Amino acid sequence: MNLRTIALNNLRRRKARMLFLVAGLLIGVATVVTIVSLGKALTMEAQHRMENFGANIVLTPKSDELSLSYGGIDLGGFSIAVSEIRQADLEKIKTIPNARNVAAVAPKLLGAVEAGGARVLLMGVDATKEFQVKRWWTLEGRPLASDGELVAGHQVAKTLGLALGQELQLGGRSFTLVGILHETGSQDDDLLISTLVAAQSLLGKPGLVTMAEVAALCADCPLEDIVTQISQALPHIKVTALQQVVKTRMHALDQFQAFSLGIASVVVVIGALVVFVTMMGSVKERTREIGIFRALGFRRSHVMNLILTEVLIVSALAGALGYLAGMSATALVMPLFSEGHGTGHGGLAWDPALGLFALLLALVTGALASFYPALAASRMDPTEALRTL
Repeated sequence: MNLRTIALNNLRRRKARMLFLVAGLLIGVATVVTIVSLGKALTMEAQHRMENFGANIVLTPKSDELSLSYGGIDLGGFSIAVSEIRQADLEKIKTIPNARNVAAVAPKLLGAVEAGGARVLLMGVDATKEFQVKRWWTLEGRPLASDGELVAGHQVAKTLGLALGQELQLGGRSFTLVGILHETGSQDDDLLISTLVAAQSLLGKPGLVTMAEVAALCADCPLEDIVTQISQALPHIKVTALQQVVKTRMHALDQFQAFSLGIASVVVVIGALVVFVTMMGSVKERTREIGIFRALGFRRSHVMNLILTEVLIVSALAGALGYLAGMSATALVMPLFSEGHGTGHGGLAWDPALGLFALLLALVTGALASFYPALAASRMDPTEALRTL
């Protein structure tokens, strides 16, 4: 018979105490696992959504701003030397060092046209790239497929009384309305959308675009570097990064994780206190047993190892069950936090590294919490212990 066998026998005899110890550690470990796995899942979902968020870099022509004031009165300012961007220049974006991080470049040309007796804004787009950048667009009908087709914004379709399949005359050319955008609450609702080639022909601006949107955001994209590189490749173009939404969401996730880990730490400390109090009570109850062991020749180190072995066995069990319970809890609560009402793009990942962390956390917590009770048991005077017989 060795110390492990004695420890297992003691646990079998005291099942209620063993279950109490397991429960105390399990709750703490499960809480940490839930928070860590939930944080990772939400971060993965946020990163995936940001990759598909749409344009986060805007390219516009540079203009010289002239500010006017006289006699201390600000007369405002105006822009001079405004021109379109040459569409061919946008190809230079493919040559920047971080070109692999650029998911899409969506050029567009804007101009006013007459449609249905009203003056409306026409936007010419590369249909494939535009719908890739603006994934939130939904429409009745279908996207553009040829130069003779139009998609109308919700508001302009309502104002002009447009219907799918209707023919519209723009600049002496006939176009077929193939799609109507659902309401977006943005300026897109007031647009007529055609292919870029058709808009360039109607507006008399072949090879030119008004602006371009770049989707270049992913989990590890150095956005500031990409902006700098595009600015160097296109010095005559103003490059602006739209980072506020992204930074706000990631900051919120960081705060959530920090707050949650603080709560988890408190739960782990409570679990450790449960182990400490339980083991101290166990040592008091086993005074006679420990005295017999010492009388039989057990050294102090043997007694200490016996107590620690019992706790480590319980801790290992609590760590494994805590991991399973934590991951199960994550699967249950994830739909409440996920905007997609699911587990996000990557789903719930059963990470072996997190399982190992849960096991080590339980073992370390159990060992530290039971160290003093084990030390107290090892220092027990055998003669005093045998007097209880």
